[in-house]
Amino acid sequence: MEYTMTENGFQSEFEYGTLDISSQDEFGFRPYALLVSSIAVCSGGVLRKVLGKMRMDFEDIKIKADVKRNPDVANRVEEIKLHFSIYGNDIQEKKVEKALELTRKNCAMVQSVQDSIKIEESYEIKKHGDGFPAS
Repeated sequence: MEYTMTENGFQSEFEYGTLDISSQDEFGFRPYALLVSSIAVCSGGVLRKVLGKMRMDFEDIKIKADVKRNPDVANRVEEIKLHFSIYGNDIQEKKVEKALELTRKNCAMVQSVQDSIKIEESYEIKKHGDGFPAS
């Protein structure tokens, strides 16, 4: 990967387009948002794959990331709590718990930061009539 300085940050070209990165929201993605997004979406992608291999009948996964930062140490990211809402019917809690263990173990982004950022995962199962998106 190569990054080129711009007037308000940096830019890089990828297969799917240009990525603008800036400390100012109006000029691109903030590094903080990219870090948290990488961890959340990597975890979500691995969870999706694991649930599929377990033959769990799910229709959607939503992820909420709550982040704790330390303003006294360069606004360092110290903790990320990921909450997965798994939408579907006949989803077994024990299998989801096992899937989350495997997700943590196999998510490259979590494994890369686990010694410096505390990562916590939680989940809820949502069924039809429980905020479940209509088909």
